[in-house]
Amino acid sequence: MVGLLLAAVVASVWRLDLVGAVAGSSGGLDELLAFLARFAAPDLSGGFLRQVGQGTVETLAISLIGTLLAIVVGGALALPASGRAGPAGKRLARFTLNALRSVPELVWATLTVLAAGLGPFAGTLALGLHTTGVLGRLYAEALENAPPAPEAALRGAGAAAIPAFLYGTLPNVMPQWVAYALYRWEMNIRMAAILGFVGAGGLGAQLYYALSLFQEAQAATVILAMLLLSLVVDALSQTLRRRLVV
Repeated sequence: MVGLLLAAVVASVWRLDLVGAVAGSSGGLDELLAFLARFAAPDLSGGFLRQVGQGTVETLAISLIGTLLAIVVGGALALPASGRAGPAGKRLARFTLNALRSVPELVWATLTVLAAGLGPFAGTLALGLHTTGVLGRLYAEALENAPPAPEAALRGAGAAAIPAFLYGTLPNVMPQWVAYALYRWEMNIRMAAILGFVGAGGLGAQLYYALSLFQEAQAATVILAMLLLSLVVDALSQTLRRRLVV
């Protein structure tokens, strides 16, 4: 096994010509360091900071709305995907979820930009479509692993199917569902910033514009805004998840 792994590594290095690339780039090391040095002085002017603030709010809104759409649609598809609509419904729902999550967010963004035009709406749709596939599958697995006794007891006492599910099964899976949603929201914050490179709005669009014009100082400011936004959302999400566990 170790020999096969080493052979795969060597073959990969040879196929990608990494040794030649490193050797050939040695002469451009000074140019690379000079390029990175131009990022060391971010643009902190008031006018540009206001633009970055607007892009930050737009990125946050894209990730939040996209995640909320995925929670609703993914939760709805999770019910048949967990087997509550029979074998045919389970297969169809799982196929839909697998199809949605198998397409990366950037590909969805490219398609939605072509369909809906440039702007944050395309980014919101792209995140919603991919995240629906991910959350729907996770929600379905949580439903399948939920203890059946509470719902069965309510049905045995004469409760209808919907109330039995709402009061018997849903309370058991809800903390897990919320934790999954918060985790995906963290990831969507970062992805929403990247989607701007294909015209989906937010900080990514500002970063793409700055890099296209070789405005390293402005690009550094946008990158710092992305970092701060990710740190804040990560801290908020971790706090909420800890409270759910407690």
